Amino acid sequence: MSFQAYLDNAEKKTGVTPQELVDLAHARGFGADTKAGDILTWLKDDFDLGRGYGMALVHVIKNGPGISDKHVGGSGVHRDDSAVLRLDGVAAR
Repeated sequence: MSFQAYLDNAEKKTGVTPQELVDLAHARGFGADTKAGDILTWLKDDFDLGRGYGMALVHVIKNGPGISDKHVGGSGVHRDDSAVLRLDGVAAR
């Protein structure tokens, strides 16, 4: 599954856009220096999100919406269409 698909599915599961989750995380003090495990625990406890969804969100919470070009294009199931992830929610497309 692509990064974007994980974010979109996390939104469907929680009813909260990825950007809203990033904003909530930052309001809690989570950022670039936060350990992934701390963010994953919060996402599991508050939103019942598992590790796959959680790690995609950890990336955008810690690093923003940009991803490596190695994840873009190609033919694998993990490829994304763009090096910039959409955080504004599925309805915004």
